Amino acid sequence: MKVIVDNKIPYIRGQIEQLADEVVYLSGSAIKHEDVKNADVLIVRTRTRCDRNLLEGSKVRLIVTATIGYDHIDTDYCEAAGIKWTNCPGCNANSVCQYVHHALEATGFLRASLTVGIVGVGHVGSLVAKDLEQSGMHVLLCDPPREVANDFVPNHPFVSLQTIQAEANIITFHTPLMKTGPYASYHMADEVFFHQLPRRPLIINASRGGVVDNEALLRALHDGRVASAVIDTWEGEPDINLELLQQVAIGTPHIAGYSADGKANATRMSLEAVAQFAGVDFVPQITLPDAPKLSVETLKDDSERLKRHPELFEQLRGDYPIRRE
Repeated sequence: MKVIVDNKIPYIRGQIEQLADEVVYLSGSAIKHEDVKNADVLIVRTRTRCDRNLLEGSKVRLIVTATIGYDHIDTDYCEAAGIKWTNCPGCNANSVCQYVHHALEATGFLRASLTVGIVGVGHVGSLVAKDLEQSGMHVLLCDPPREVANDFVPNHPFVSLQTIQAEANIITFHTPLMKTGPYASYHMADEVFFHQLPRRPLIINASRGGVVDNEALLRALHDGRVASAVIDTWEGEPDINLELLQQVAIGTPHIAGYSADGKANATRMSLEAVAQFAGVDFVPQITLPDAPKLSVETLKDDSERLKRHPELFEQLRGDYPIRRE
């Protein structure tokens, strides 16, 4: 079995070799058709677009993305081509939750008197809701797919996006990026959305860049329709809106989930998926290093580094310092 691995996935070296006959490590953004044509398995992150251009005519039969998001995988093509794929749901949920908590502290919005609207109540959104409620904040939850499925959170009826627009002092997005279908989330926060905000809320996007229309957010900041913004996931990464970067309170290079703990979870889940595919029993052995914990100070430092050197977006993300939850 030949496996191609994104060389920025940590804790996987020495582990995947126990499952594969041949392992090739490559930069995720540089993986090309020629690299994968004789591979059986790909282990990637969001920088590898897994579609017909990459995969057609290859031997690939499994794609594992060591991330929660999977919009970089053309799932329709994979299904038609008989290629299995899997992601790592919830792997870094604690890390993203802590990012949101520290961001609210850093911006002065972590106050019991305020109402937070959480859009998307999956692994991350559920943790954010619990954490902020424990901090004394009033929490509103919006998740139409869960509501339709009658998958309610105890004592927390779901509300509409319009209710969150009307009542929330903070709106934080934790949805997958879906461009079509009944639950499309692409540009969920668009020009119309921002024009309908009466409370000048803080906007947080640590989900997927396309959930928030970055141009519309910039205009909303200029016009005072939102008080401030915290952005970790951007449209067009790594070529992000530089004016928006300078306007947001906190701007980071897509690292909200980049704790060592979250990365280890993703690697463990990825290895388990490959082992299942290969039909072997395998228990990954990952030892986490001692490292500084995520904090308000590290979050501010991350933001300042990106604002000083936005041209280093990919480097700042790829070489992000080890942080523990």
